[in-house]
Amino acid sequence: MTPSCSLEQNKLLAVLPQGDLARLAPHLTPVELDLGEVLYESGGRLAHVYFPTTAIVSLLYIMENGASAEIAVVGNDGLVGVALFMGGESMMNRAVVQSAGMAYRLEGHHLKEEFHRGGPTQRLFLRYTQALITQMAQTAVCNRHHTLDQQLCRWLLLSLDRLPALELLMTQELIANMLGVRREGVNEAASKLQRDGLIQYNRGHISVLDRPGLELLACECYQVVRTETDRLLPTSTAW
Repeated sequence: MTPSCSLEQNKLLAVLPQGDLARLAPHLTPVELDLGEVLYESGGRLAHVYFPTTAIVSLLYIMENGASAEIAVVGNDGLVGVALFMGGESMMNRAVVQSAGMAYRLEGHHLKEEFHRGGPTQRLFLRYTQALITQMAQTAVCNRHHTLDQQLCRWLLLSLDRLPALELLMTQELIANMLGVRREGVNEAASKLQRDGLIQYNRGHISVLDRPGLELLACECYQVVRTETDRLLPTSTAW
């Protein structure tokens, strides 16, 4: 059976005005996203957008030699497929499920119809896109200037902000692919966090034991992204 989910679990859907949401709701289909599932490939034409509720999706840039690095992460804070309403119809990245869970899928033409009505939904999606661009820019800076330990803390915190629990299902190999580093480096960084009592890691299962401790070790990139996201996105329908 497909696990249940509700529209309120996605923060964008939760703050849409009632009338706007009523037009979209009949077309929102709950889907289960499996770990490692590819939602779209680089340059491919987008047919759907996804509003994650309990899943997390990584946006990865893929090099010609097959190497990859994460440029942003999307969870219950937003949607996957902003190119559909920005006019590009495709994106130069791959969208891969980083943490399995549920999402709502919406056919692209329904989203574009609602977006082109203007009003609150258009403003909300544009604000979300600005927050996503901030995350992409800060990730690029972080990958260039900060240590792997700091990057891992940032990545864990951003992921946790987009999940309903303090746990992740993620292998070291996948984390290495996300961060664009060697698996041995991730193993060393994760082991250090575990020795310090910040996380517990066992066979792809990561439990965060001390979130404040992670925040102290993370670089400023995490707080920049969180502050800008909080500034741009409303927490209620009264906006």
